[in-house]
Amino acid sequence: MARRPVAVFAIAPWAFGGVFPSDLVTRLRQLVDIDPATTFTSFEGPAAAAALAEAEILVTGWGCPRIDDRVLAAAPRLRAIVHAAGTVKAGIDTVVFERGLVVSSAAEANAVPVADYTVAMLVLGAKQVFTRARRYAAAVEGEPKDWLSGDGTGLNGRTVGLIGASRVGRHVLRRLRAFDVEILLYDPYVSAAEAARLGAEPVSMDDLCRRSDLVTVHAPALPETRHMLDARRLDLLPDGAIVINTARGSLIDTEALTQACATGRISAILDVTDPEPLPPGHPLFAMPNVLVTPHLAGAQGRELRLLGEFAVAEVSRLLGGAPLLGRVEPEQLAYIA
Repeated sequence: MARRPVAVFAIAPWAFGGVFPSDLVTRLRQLVDIDPATTFTSFEGPAAAAALAEAEILVTGWGCPRIDDRVLAAAPRLRAIVHAAGTVKAGIDTVVFERGLVVSSAAEANAVPVADYTVAMLVLGAKQVFTRARRYAAAVEGEPKDWLSGDGTGLNGRTVGLIGASRVGRHVLRRLRAFDVEILLYDPYVSAAEAARLGAEPVSMDDLCRRSDLVTVHAPALPETRHMLDARRLDLLPDGAIVINTARGSLIDTEALTQACATGRISAILDVTDPEPLPPGHPLFAMPNVLVTPHLAGAQGRELRLLGEFAVAEVSRLLGGAPLLGRVEPEQLAYIA
């Protein structure tokens, strides 16, 4: 029987069980020689050194130490990093690519729950569920409960503007085909022809803000995307518009958004903020037209196994010589989320 490649887990214990339940560990061990009892969150010490010396594949996840030239020097046989989570941007040094290692990320799998969450928020936001629920709960006894009035609510016939045709953005676009909505897209890297194939009208950022009833943000956090939605652009939004952010908090100017939402003119649904978390007592927490959630749109709970399934399938493709579906190229590090 041919010797199986040696693999090593580098993932936080709190994440391991959800990402790699026992059946996935069994499938992975049929492909590689890996010890599920050992998951490294530090590459310091003799145990880590011994594991790295033999490792051909690192199976990583949340809690993995940064992989740099020092780690690579201790891992002369290493040829691939399979990341069972989203972005690898902060976790690997460019030297990884310089040495010719193959890198894969489960960002595509993680995009699925984020897209589902986003569409759910579009539906609930357009129905003004959160604002109306708060008013319903706070109604004074003897007064009518504010739950019947739905004039002007609902997603049907609305204009939805997407900022960024990222993995998540493209999943959202596909899901929105089930709704009777007009879709606008701002993404300077997407041609008009590709936008049409995605079912969206390509527009400038300012035009998107002027025309959209709901704006959902799906761009990466880069110097040039910081505060894409600033005070000027927030002022362009029509009255009653809703801003949804499941991407990165820095894409929106928090102070400007706070001021705009305080007037009641627009609303916001924020799964990410800048800073994150917001300080206790921040005004956004108390506004009836704002919902702030603790960065939970990505894989959580039962969704975590999606990441493990993707990673195990990637290891299988790697060993079988098939193209990796989550392969990360070196030039992508500059602009991925």
